[in-house]
Amino acid sequence: MEKDWVCVFHSEQGFQAEIAREILENEEINCVVLNEHDSTFPSIGDLEIWVHQDFEVKATELLKDLIL
Repeated sequence: MEKDWVCVFHSEQGFQAEIAREILENEEINCVVLNEHDSTFPSIGDLEIWVHQDFEVKATELLKDLIL
């Protein structure tokens, strides 16, 4: 990942990562979704949402209800 970007959310469930992405984009926060699922066993691994560190606090606040 690029310098100055931080992971603000991770989930094994694709739908949760998609909801997180939409929440951030609706607030005009650019984000990147990284698929860390194992290529051999797709059920193993997480999807991660990364944002620039300048938006970390706001993104974390927006996503707090998705984090279990």
